[in-house]
Amino acid sequence: MVTLERLRADHADAVLAFERENREYFARTVPDRGDAYFTPAGFTARHQALLAEQDAGICHFHVVLDGDGQLVGRVNLVDVEDGCAELGYRTGERAAGRGVTTAAVAEMCRMAGTAYGLTSLFAVTTLDNLASRAVLARNAFTAVEELTVDGRPGIRYTRSL
Repeated sequence: MVTLERLRADHADAVLAFERENREYFARTVPDRGDAYFTPAGFTARHQALLAEQDAGICHFHVVLDGDGQLVGRVNLVDVEDGCAELGYRTGERAAGRGVTTAAVAEMCRMAGTAYGLTSLFAVTTLDNLASRAVLARNAFTAVEELTVDGRPGIRYTRSL
């Protein structure tokens, strides 16, 4: 069981701890956020920027909590425009392989249509990120084009809501 909570200012400490704990794990499959992100000042500036984007309706950011209320992931809708947004997600190493990401993405898809009034989503991942590709397939996303993601072969997926 997972719960999604819309990102708030008071999530900052938990999000920073989560990102620090999983930095090396995430860097295996996605570009690292850079050293400045992990400093108190750098993280605070970025967190405030995300909240401002969310307040403007450009993005919808969420933390993923497990059944014990622990932050185990993040799932986001970014660049909302014309009823569409890009789906992004990351799950911490300790929760990997337990269906957390699949459940969080399913809930985000439901919320995208109901709470945010979106009609479609897209997501991009690298071809070698088999876990991410499986999550998208389990959530009715369809592969639509090959592309390059940070210099690596990738694929774009879409889903109507």
